[in-house]
Amino acid sequence: MSGHVRPTAYYDGACPLCVREIEFYRRQDGADRICWVDISGIDTMDVARDLSRQHALARFTVRDADGSLVSGGRAFTLIWKHLPRFRWLATIFDIQPFAWLLGQAYSVFLELRPRLQAMALSREVRKPRG
Repeated sequence: MSGHVRPTAYYDGACPLCVREIEFYRRQDGADRICWVDISGIDTMDVARDLSRQHALARFTVRDADGSLVSGGRAFTLIWKHLPRFRWLATIFDIQPFAWLLGQAYSVFLELRPRLQAMALSREVRKPRG
């Protein structure tokens, strides 16, 4: 896909865990080199021609500047490459067996995500306002 000058990170803005993590990354040096897209409010079946809303909500997905899509652990590695503070992580997790381990860790997170989201939401509800 031509015309992409920077990576695009698609994230679930309705997920309290995702929002916290993306907010953390957006505060980092280099975050302005990434286009951050909250897909939670998109009503169409597809976020892009080659990316379904269902897939984008299920797995963290990034479109590289060259137009290719990556998801899961590889998507984090791509983001880290653009954030100077995290480049060392990208370097490590870009090689085997660490890339495989990151992918496995992300799969475990996906299994736990519904429970973690529920816990995060209940904590937000219990926060005192003021």
